Amino acid sequence: MKFAVITHVNHAKKGNEYLGYAPYVREMNIWLKYVDEVIIVAPLEKTNINAIDVPYAHDKIDFRRIPDFNFTSFRNNLRSLFKLPLIFWRIFWVMKEADHIHLRCPGNVGLIACFVQILFPKKIKTAKYAGNWDPKSKQPWTYRLQRWILNHPFLTKNIQVLVYGNWDNQSRNIKSFFTATYSESEKESIEKENIKSGINFIFTGSLVKGKNPLYAIKLIEALLEKGNDVKLSLYGEGIERESLENYTKENKLDKFIFFQGNQDKETLKKAYKKSHFVILPSKSEGWPKAIAEGMFWGCIPLATSVSCVPFMLDYGNRGVMLEKDLEKDIHQIEKILLNKNILEAKKESTMQWSQKYTTDLFDSEIKKILTV
Repeated sequence: MKFAVITHVNHAKKGNEYLGYAPYVREMNIWLKYVDEVIIVAPLEKTNINAIDVPYAHDKIDFRRIPDFNFTSFRNNLRSLFKLPLIFWRIFWVMKEADHIHLRCPGNVGLIACFVQILFPKKIKTAKYAGNWDPKSKQPWTYRLQRWILNHPFLTKNIQVLVYGNWDNQSRNIKSFFTATYSESEKESIEKENIKSGINFIFTGSLVKGKNPLYAIKLIEALLEKGNDVKLSLYGEGIERESLENYTKENKLDKFIFFQGNQDKETLKKAYKKSHFVILPSKSEGWPKAIAEGMFWGCIPLATSVSCVPFMLDYGNRGVMLEKDLEKDIHQIEKILLNKNILEAKKESTMQWSQKYTTDLFDSEIKKILTV
């Protein structure tokens, strides 16, 4: 099978290897186990390779570079208009050549691919929609347009669109799905340090406004003001890092809040094991890996009610649904801290739920999709 992957993920090349954002590439490597040849259509713009970049694991990769583009300013709009015909043309010929077309959405490249795939109604197709599929959520019009095209059986034929969560009034194109980071063999019983020795919180993700790391910091600040012995470690990089570091210094929080930058999978695993809570006050998510990963290692999740998060947290029974109201959210967290039985019960229920979603299960489900 000649398998074409069309994605907005920015790549780098090192020797004969192509590298990209680790969670995405690790997932794709599971897909690629079941195909003979791979064509990747994506930007190849990255110059700095760091801990969160890993290579594809396949010996027959044909990389078709397309220019990166966006519509974030008037100048970028003009530049993108000149790039679009080339991108459209390259995607068209790759789809024509492929046996199976795989789209990664939402994104600028995914939007173009959604239009091009209409021209290939007989081709077998899959799409991974990694964003929030909730039809009622507020999202950019480009995301809503991708959802509409993928969900429309007349425009998009012969496809399985993998989405997070179960939603009403979806077409036959849509298949509820999940993602995973850890294997069955990695499961283990986790004993956390007694919270009397200090309470550890973790935030993992990009330090950008959409992930709202500032609110995570403010939660810790408010808990400290109430006399709680708490610490927060933030893993990730982003344009907000400098302003966040300034906030912690100005408010004398730098002894309690630590910026760890981008780290590899094993370092994060150790950090999750030591943490009692994982925080993600994000504005939008698909299947938030940070929450699922933290829960796998017994971290009680504190997350906003977006996408399938309510399902993941069993509507608050497995964690705390953040309301973005400091007083209310602190009250919910302290109720857990003041009751050892509630703390232990939530920890156990988070692990039991998350540890069902392993890479082994993911692998078997992908195999079913690709070998029908």
